[in-house]
Amino acid sequence: MNAMLDLVRRHKSGGRVGIYSVCSAHPLVLEAALRLARQTGSLALVEATSNQVNQDGGYTGMLPADFRQRVLAIAGAVGLPHERVVLGGDHLGPNCWQSLPAATALLNAGVMVDQYVAAGFRKIHLDCSMSCADDPPTLGDEVIADRAAALCKITEGQWRKAGGEPPVYIIGTEVPVPGGAHEDLEGLAVTTPEAARTTIEVHRKAFERHGVQDAWSRVIGLVTQPGVEFDHHKVIDYVPAKAVSLSRSIEPVGGMVFEAHSTDYQTPAALADLVRDHFAILKVGPGVTFALREVLWALADIADELHVAPSLKQIVLAEMNRNPRYWRAYYTNPAQQEFDLQYSLSDRIRYYWSTPVVEAACSQLLKELAARGIPLTLISQYLPVQYAAIRAGRLANDPRELVLDGVEQVLRHYDRACRPEAAGRAAID
Repeated sequence: MNAMLDLVRRHKSGGRVGIYSVCSAHPLVLEAALRLARQTGSLALVEATSNQVNQDGGYTGMLPADFRQRVLAIAGAVGLPHERVVLGGDHLGPNCWQSLPAATALLNAGVMVDQYVAAGFRKIHLDCSMSCADDPPTLGDEVIADRAAALCKITEGQWRKAGGEPPVYIIGTEVPVPGGAHEDLEGLAVTTPEAARTTIEVHRKAFERHGVQDAWSRVIGLVTQPGVEFDHHKVIDYVPAKAVSLSRSIEPVGGMVFEAHSTDYQTPAALADLVRDHFAILKVGPGVTFALREVLWALADIADELHVAPSLKQIVLAEMNRNPRYWRAYYTNPAQQEFDLQYSLSDRIRYYWSTPVVEAACSQLLKELAARGIPLTLISQYLPVQYAAIRAGRLANDPRELVLDGVEQVLRHYDRACRPEAAGRAAID
């Protein structure tokens, strides 16, 4: 899209500007992100992942058109013009169908990307790095690029039918897998400049072979590993000195920046350093739903003190244990399983907020606390940051507003990293 192309141009011209992408389907997370974009005058980049939203509904039960409708409805409700909303698709490829033969998985991926573009998504991350049932364990760069280019041909065809601004593309993938590491990490290898250049070159040639060379001018980002990640209990922070060569390698590449995944839980200073070092697109997902859970857990403790509402914690944990599909492969230590179900940084709870029983429990919690009223003393006890904002007159004493503010606290770090003028005002304030 023109706005994304312009942002990349400004960064390539020397501006320390970037954009953060909110990868979540939760209505309150979306509301916080869209409301913050309205307040700051920024674009709101919201992305759905291939396992969240696809032609089968994903784990949210939403088709791409459903997700678009949800995001734009919330944008309208908070007063953010639709033209300032950018919809993106993350890890679009055979990810959800890896158990199938490659030919079948790629047919499914083609249907998915077609639906994304038809629904108005215009930032498309083509990721065909994962092996399917009849593939070798590790795919070569040429195979990955060829599959991505084949999907690009589908997206370009759908865009020409649907009209509107043309899609922009992201290529490449990060290591480890999306959503946080499955196991404890001790360190990460930063992508080498040679590997980055190879990824770019094999994709460029594949786009030419598939007749989508016009789309190559709209490839704005390359996903690499700058040395950031998180596992269940700790965060590997960005160390600029380790990524100097990688950072410099993108400078001569016209129209392209790096996209950094798994930036969740990075410090504000690290986020700013990433943008400065040309990781100008920052992805955040579990980090914002982790913040959402923190406030909801605090409100559940407050409700327990006030003897209102059923235990949200017990309801969520019961649902997670009833259907362990989304966490079984992650939380493999029985001794700390209950702890990790609630507090792991990989935040597998995010897969359960949209289940009917959990949605109903959250709604009841917020409704009953709003009706009862929360004493300031309990907000001070359980939510001291929000207590200070209430006392300063910046925040209403309303449970829903408390949740939105908890998410917004995280997003403001990203906003300041991506907009130097915002960071400057924050320093003055």
